[in-house]
Amino acid sequence: MAVDTGATTTPIPYGATPEQRTEYGRSLRENTPLERHSEWSPGPDRPDPVQLIEDQNADRIPWLVPVRRARMSASPFTFYRGAARIMAHDLAQSPVSELVTQICGDAHLGNFGLYASPERRLVFDLNDFDETLPGPWEWDIKRLAVSFFIAGRFNGLKDKACRKLARRVASRYRKSMTKLAGMRTMDVWYEMVEAQRMIQTVENKETRKTGKRAMIKAMRKDSVHALDKLAEEVDGEYRIRHEPPWIIRVSEIRDTVSRDDIRDRLSKSYEAYLASVPDHLEYILRRFRPVDFAVKVVGVGSVGTRSFVTLLRGRDSNDPLFLQTKEASRSVLEEVLPASRYAHSGQRVVEGHRLMQTVSDVFLGYFTSAGHDYYMRQLQDWKGSADVENLDEQRLKGAANLRGWALARAHARSGDPIAIAAYLGKGETFDRAVAQFSGRYAMQNEQDFDAFMEETRTGRLEVAEYA
Repeated sequence: MAVDTGATTTPIPYGATPEQRTEYGRSLRENTPLERHSEWSPGPDRPDPVQLIEDQNADRIPWLVPVRRARMSASPFTFYRGAARIMAHDLAQSPVSELVTQICGDAHLGNFGLYASPERRLVFDLNDFDETLPGPWEWDIKRLAVSFFIAGRFNGLKDKACRKLARRVASRYRKSMTKLAGMRTMDVWYEMVEAQRMIQTVENKETRKTGKRAMIKAMRKDSVHALDKLAEEVDGEYRIRHEPPWIIRVSEIRDTVSRDDIRDRLSKSYEAYLASVPDHLEYILRRFRPVDFAVKVVGVGSVGTRSFVTLLRGRDSNDPLFLQTKEASRSVLEEVLPASRYAHSGQRVVEGHRLMQTVSDVFLGYFTSAGHDYYMRQLQDWKGSADVENLDEQRLKGAANLRGWALARAHARSGDPIAIAAYLGKGETFDRAVAQFSGRYAMQNEQDFDAFMEETRTGRLEVAEYA
């Protein structure tokens, strides 16, 4: 059956026993057998995938739209990264169990990574929530599994190996959900993947070494590191380095009206942002003052949305803090699911962070400026991510295990892990179904990519590596 959910996650009935929740989960297989999750074929009324992508550009910064197209045209995988809207419409026609959790909405393998907890521990988790919304948990696991199939092909693996990767993702998710179902409620809530513990569980020696190097690299990324990379000293004061087209210092914008307008709005927006953070964080943020602003090009699918970097100064010029401002638009999932309970899209993103992550950036906040919703977070705080273009089969296997676990834990925080685990069962039926779905949808993604590339080759869609 196609999805038909309410606007909140599936509630756990007050007083329901684990046995009752288990029985409820199992009963859902009657309407949606596990085998049905393999199903995929484009319907006759499927929306034009290229048009779905292009419609998103209507409210984006016009001179960045050709850059977005260029990034999406690099490979079927980069196209997939920017095609969350297409897959949302496709998944809306797919079978679901009717169990709902908070979902990421764009859970491809590149949207996981390392970052620092407030206690200064390096953790691994989902790290992109621009599309987050309550929805069917199956949508996240399918988008993740498909991303491994596509990434495997991109890295030269045969389809058989790619199906095994997709199956591994589903298997680790299923087994992790079973483990989470047996844990106490607060233990599930506090469960997280610490990088150090994660590395110790890796059996392959070379993969373990690579992981340790990634940890060291991530822990070097903080505001002081960003100061050396993104800023330069001018007359005794640090300023953001002007490196067009990817980082454009606001003071370097030639149009005087636009330059002054952007600077004024960013200054006022910082005050609005402070009003959205808890009082104790406002105290520390008041010890910093904004000294420079820049426009920053980000991501693949996000290119063209409004994004800014703010450099703040603490006790002196060697005490920096970098914050990133990102535009938050309506989630693509809201086109096929009930609208978010939050009228403010920035708040939707921030609350999604906090619900799905065990620990989140303490400086998350949101505001509205000139009719656009935004959220703010630290630009760099021990952040690290996988280089998807250089992952061999062994590393992809490790990544599949880790991401399957992290996604299950994220869903267990807002959903009912007992019911989901009972629905999935102990057998491998679901794993096989997701692997079959992944192969079918990966082929559809390639067809959509080819259609997109045809539009760029004929010149109907302008592409530009640089704006």
